[in-house]
Amino acid sequence: MWSPEREAEAPAGGDPAGLLPPEWEEDEERMSFLFSAFKRSREVNSTDWDSKMGFWAPLVLSHSRRQGVVRLRLRDLQEAFQRKGSVPLGLATVLQDLLRRGELQRESDFMASVDSSWISWGVGVFLLKPLKWTLSNMLGDHKVPAEEVLVAVELLKEKAEEVYRLYQNSPLSSHPVVALSELSTLCAGSCPDERTFYLVLLQLQKEKRVTVLEQNGEKIVKFARGPHAKVSPVNDVDVGVYQLMQSEQLLSRKVESLSQEAERYKEEARRACRAGKKQLALRSLKAKQRTEKRIEALHAKLDTVQGILDRIYASQTDQMVFNAYQAGVGALKLSMKDVTVEKAESLVDQIQELCDTQDEVSQTLAGGVTNGLDFDSEELEKELDILLQDTTKEPSDLPDNPQETFYINSVPNTRISDAELEAELEKLSLSEGGRELCSQGGWWACDPLAHG
Repeated sequence: MWSPEREAEAPAGGDPAGLLPPEWEEDEERMSFLFSAFKRSREVNSTDWDSKMGFWAPLVLSHSRRQGVVRLRLRDLQEAFQRKGSVPLGLATVLQDLLRRGELQRESDFMASVDSSWISWGVGVFLLKPLKWTLSNMLGDHKVPAEEVLVAVELLKEKAEEVYRLYQNSPLSSHPVVALSELSTLCAGSCPDERTFYLVLLQLQKEKRVTVLEQNGEKIVKFARGPHAKVSPVNDVDVGVYQLMQSEQLLSRKVESLSQEAERYKEEARRACRAGKKQLALRSLKAKQRTEKRIEALHAKLDTVQGILDRIYASQTDQMVFNAYQAGVGALKLSMKDVTVEKAESLVDQIQELCDTQDEVSQTLAGGVTNGLDFDSEELEKELDILLQDTTKEPSDLPDNPQETFYINSVPNTRISDAELEAELEKLSLSEGGRELCSQGGWWACDPLAHG
């Protein structure tokens, strides 16, 4: 059976036909009902109202998820859900209900909900609402205009999480500060357009996971260190490291450019030699040498910048380790707060006392109850001696059984003297030596008849 979740798993792109519920093509009566307009009020016929809303609301959200977009417009949805030349007449009501439930939010309202000082630089992207939208809201008309942009709240959160993971798994995460242009390039596959990219940044800022700052005319983004951490404001260290990283990139690009230039001078000198133009070849070689010297100087500067960055990264790692140690010491202090040597000794004494008491109770229970019978210990000892003497005698009334004789005589003597053990060990040593000689001299070395 069709469900919004299954429909959301369908591949994105193109015409939604074939990704829609079965009744879309098979049940004309059902689809005619679903494409009709809603009643003015749910109280008129709640069953019909809930049936339509239960069909369209999940379908609108799952369609947006499948397309990978977080921005919706009524006009786009009407075009996407056309059927045999007809458009659903109740989509505006569906969007109003989703707005009421908080699953959708007007793009302008979402922007206003984020306390951001950098929204102003997006004026070229986020256009002001048309005057008729503003007037309709002021007059209490809550209809959704066909061109108004709505944001799917849950989808935007998912997209923000996707972008954050993308950054964490990229080389840009070596430092929390990154250029906005570089981040935009990294997220080009995840955010289909610039507006979506900015909405994602606003969502991340709303979650306190990024902050955006403009530095010397360039916008930079700072990320939180961990998935559950809050981002800290951009400080002088962040700006300094960012500038060093930019310098490193500039130097690297310059070295690459000069390397290509040196290779070009080398090729010019080779062509001049082939043409017999010696002076021109010498000039090209001199230009090549000058370029190579510039490359060496830039390499030295690049090494210096990279060394500084390495030291900064190492110091940041040391700070993280220091913070971890500090947190560990604090946790250990809390865990040992009520523990002292005196309390430990007292606890051990109590345990020992309880163990002694338990032993006494066990002995009392084991020997104190005899069911009311008293036994003479001397008589018991005499009876035990008689039993022991009987076991040493051969039973005369039993038939001669070799098997039983074997078991009686095969009881090992558990008391062997040290002298007997040494003699046995010597025999074993001689026996091992003899076998070794036999193995070295052949079979005839151990056969007396072979020597005769």
